[in-house]
Amino acid sequence: MTITLYNTLSKQKQVLEPLHTSSNDGKPVVGLYVCGPTVYDYAHIGNARPVIVFDVLNRLLRHVYGEDHVTYVRNITDVDDKINARAAEEGIDIRELTERTNKQFQEDMTALNCYRPDVQPRATEHISEMQALITILIEKGFAYEASGHVLFHVPAMKGYGELSNRSVDEMQAGARVEVAPYKKDPMDFVLWKPSLDEEPGWDSPWQGEGASKNGRGRPGWHIECSAMAKAHLGEVFDIHGGGIDLVFPHHENEIAQSCCAHETDKMANIWMHNGYLQVEGEKMSKSLGNFITVNEVLEKWPGEVARLAMLMTHYRQPINWTEANLSAAQKTLDGWYGVLPEGEASEDEISSELLDDGLLSALADDLNTPKAISILHQLKDNPTALKASANLMGLLSHSVEEWAELRAPKLDVDEKEIEALIAARLEARENKDWAEADRLRDELVSKNIVLMDGDGFTDWEVKS
Repeated sequence: MTITLYNTLSKQKQVLEPLHTSSNDGKPVVGLYVCGPTVYDYAHIGNARPVIVFDVLNRLLRHVYGEDHVTYVRNITDVDDKINARAAEEGIDIRELTERTNKQFQEDMTALNCYRPDVQPRATEHISEMQALITILIEKGFAYEASGHVLFHVPAMKGYGELSNRSVDEMQAGARVEVAPYKKDPMDFVLWKPSLDEEPGWDSPWQGEGASKNGRGRPGWHIECSAMAKAHLGEVFDIHGGGIDLVFPHHENEIAQSCCAHETDKMANIWMHNGYLQVEGEKMSKSLGNFITVNEVLEKWPGEVARLAMLMTHYRQPINWTEANLSAAQKTLDGWYGVLPEGEASEDEISSELLDDGLLSALADDLNTPKAISILHQLKDNPTALKASANLMGLLSHSVEEWAELRAPKLDVDEKEIEALIAARLEARENKDWAEADRLRDELVSKNIVLMDGDGFTDWEVKS
């Protein structure tokens, strides 16, 4: 089967043609690297989107190429200024913070029915590889030492900015560039920096004014992924993924480091990025009070509900996270589970031969999950094919009995509040204010209220 994916670098869809073959059987093998979490706090729903998106891709690749012919790598950033600040704020050891936060992240992603990657490298376990890469960049004239720092010299690389499709001037104007007297160029970025005594650090060969004894310091963010990707997938691999917010500067800088160090024209053959996420039509932020963690979602909804809600929008498009969409996703899953026989086989026991060809083709066309979901609706008359096809997307992974226990319970409601909202909706409908009527309907749906409109009246009940 041919898999076609949109490449952010080439700005078009292209056929996935694996770069390497297995030494055991000569068949194609695929390497997938996805930027993972910085483990200092609970993962929010924006963090969950790439995990779900690339889990679907991982499942598809394994189906097409074989379980042992795919290597999925997702790193763990466990050295970072945000980690240092949070550990100091809580008065705990940095390792204690990162262990606790990573444990919670793994549990939350498992609850979303995401497979664990084959490799989850930690930044702190690849310091020697980072230092080796930095040394090569210095030797080749792409990086320089200054005041205990090592910086990548952006003007030394031709083609910088190709991924984000912007000139250096445009990137400088749109970026929060750190002004430092030791930089040769404002766009130069840090590969290594000095560490204070209370900060994590490793001995290095880079000493100078402002550097501590033995050049003690820590890596910059971008060099971490370049080193870990090479360590586990090689100098050039098939697919690099992440959120659209990582295109610049993170992925742009990864390309610069890796290509200049290895003298290659590419780091990854295909670059994939999922779109932004909003909450109820607004940018998610703590200041707006709409910052939602995965853990909070899982307290109210089964993981499959959140997963399906994510997949109802194509991964490259912006997604609007709403309670109404979660309710719709749960209703859809209720309908699908409702046609399955009790005691249905688990996900691991379903034969892939029962997969619907149309659904497989939809996923092979740049992960067209909305089309795949529409096909699942058409398979309700064939429960076995429905189960097998949904399993490829990480859905219907439970038995009917398990789902009955997992699905969200009835919500406690304020009857007076519900009646007031229904009265306001009726008034809006009488005034032909359809937008307000729709808004009120969505608010009621988000409260798990089922509306039954009659002639001039509306009955309601709490969805079971």
